[in-house]
Amino acid sequence: VQLQASGGGLVQAGGSLRLSCAASGRTFSNYVMGWFRQAPGKEREFVAAITWSAGRTYYADSVKGRFTISRDNAKNTVSLQMNSLKPEDTAVYYCAARGPTNSAYYYSDYVNPRWYGYWGQGTQVTVSS
Repeated sequence: VQLQASGGGLVQAGGSLRLSCAASGRTFSNYVMGWFRQAPGKEREFVAAITWSAGRTYYADSVKGRFTISRDNAKNTVSLQMNSLKPEDTAVYYCAARGPTNSAYYYSDYVNPRWYGYWGQGTQVTVSS
């Protein structure tokens, strides 16, 4: 599956952005989708994930209550709505996919970047104070 992330930009603290990830090439609905981010000099970190059926979502503690992940299997897209943005949210954001699958996994799987087999190119999010 090929992934294309978009929607990044420059926003003031407290503002909002919506990232989108368009998937092509395979049956999108059979893939677990995740968002990760990487700030300069830091390791890639988990942001959010959504199961293949969209029945469950998972979030990093740092974004819980501010970010919302969703997916539209008919349009082959996964989105990340980011509200109340903070300067520490500044990073390159990547979408990732694992599959095809219809299994259930542990939280420790969803947050592990090495668990995902497909990655998009990244989109820059910059939050100014």
